[in-house]
Amino acid sequence: MSGKKAASTWVAVGIALAAVTAVAVLIARFWSSTGASEISFAGWLAMALGILATLALGIGLMSLVFISSRRGYDEGPHRDR
Repeated sequence: MSGKKAASTWVAVGIALAAVTAVAVLIARFWSSTGASEISFAGWLAMALGILATLALGIGLMSLVFISSRRGYDEGPHRDR
């Protein structure tokens, strides 16, 4: 990897980490400003099921993309004349 490409990679990583840190700080401030809030068992259950459904959908779609790419379904039509 060239020096210029390596430097730009580190700059991108630094910007991404700064963005994640800023979002984490904002979330922490908003969360602490809500005061004492409790989540019921039904709320925890709904959150867990939502997380599981989201993960299943994401993993399933990425698996389909991977399989499609490996089997050549993403290739354009080849015409032999």
